[in-house]
Amino acid sequence: MLEPVNKDDFLYQKRTYRGQFHPAALLFNANLQEFATRVSYISNLQTRGKLSSEESYEQINALWNELKSSYSSLGLDSNKLN
Repeated sequence: MLEPVNKDDFLYQKRTYRGQFHPAALLFNANLQEFATRVSYISNLQTRGKLSSEESYEQINALWNELKSSYSSLGLDSNKLN
């Protein structure tokens, strides 16, 4: 018999982090995966006609700005991981 699929695990798939361990890099990886998932959803909604191109662009641009801010605030842009 098949195991029931957890809806959250199916919709919000996370991959394990395989880079050099550093707490900031791990956190950024989680943020990056969330960004990719949300961009995929927005793209699919736009493709199906549920969002306009302008709405999609604005939402993705806002997500991109959040990701850039996360990257900077975690200190990753100053090469502190080396």
